[in-house]
Amino acid sequence: MSSGIIFDIKHYSINDGPGIRTTVFFKGCPLHCAWCHNPESISPLPQKMYNEKKCIGCKECVKACPENACTLTPAGIITDVDLCTSCGKCADVCPTLATEMSGRIAEVEEILLVVEKDRPFYEESGGGVTFSGGEPTRQAKFLLELLKECGARKLHRAVDTCGLVKQETMLAVAEECDHFLFDLKHMDTEKHRLWTGSGNELIHENLRALARRGAVISIRIPLIAGINADEKNIEESARFLASLEGQKVAVNLLPYHDIAVNKYKRLGKEYDSSQMLEPTEERVKQIIEQFAEVGLAASVGG
Repeated sequence: MSSGIIFDIKHYSINDGPGIRTTVFFKGCPLHCAWCHNPESISPLPQKMYNEKKCIGCKECVKACPENACTLTPAGIITDVDLCTSCGKCADVCPTLATEMSGRIAEVEEILLVVEKDRPFYEESGGGVTFSGGEPTRQAKFLLELLKECGARKLHRAVDTCGLVKQETMLAVAEECDHFLFDLKHMDTEKHRLWTGSGNELIHENLRALARRGAVISIRIPLIAGINADEKNIEESARFLASLEGQKVAVNLLPYHDIAVNKYKRLGKEYDSSQMLEPTEERVKQIIEQFAEVGLAASVGG
């Protein structure tokens, strides 16, 4: 069986598809969304995360680092990114978990064992397993093997995707997937490129292709005032989604929040939220009405 790189497994999730679910988070994403709430998911490689509030200054990480990349300063541990190889030896010896590694190799068998332990919750709630990220289709071989094995075990399978993948891969995943959670970030391709690092043409084509083959799809729209929550973009989004073939898609609205600020800090990255705002309750209600006008049911969360 194959292996891949994951950064988390969440149990008892109720927001990643129907019922109670186990969500497996894959590392690596082709997009760099300015509002990403899982910044540790973007790089496909393991990354060091450091929380100075937990650090007791014991210098165990300094002693353990084979590259001499760690230095204790009055502000806490400073890591020389040019020297650090992300070997994880500093995290192995940290007694307070101030230093941790995000990302590890996992085998298909290991994940199946974890998933099977949660089976009673799936059976009671109509839940299952969700593969998220990052972007799970970036590790297509690993994902497809997991989907096939879960299918053989009669487990409901969902894939959370940004849609930026070769259509051949997307359709291969569709053969083994019961439910797609598909992100729709912006209808204007240049604005999409500005805020995510890529245009949206292939994303939209993949969504059309999934709809044509009758896939069960829930659309996820991150709502960010100042970026994509304006009337024009929502109107274009609603028209586009209403035009898809097959059954009508469900629309899940995800209002922006800045709870990931600390994650960026732990990764040693800057987070500029100056142009990103949470939409008002009134605006969210208006957006739900905009989708209702074209016959689509939209709700907050999911």
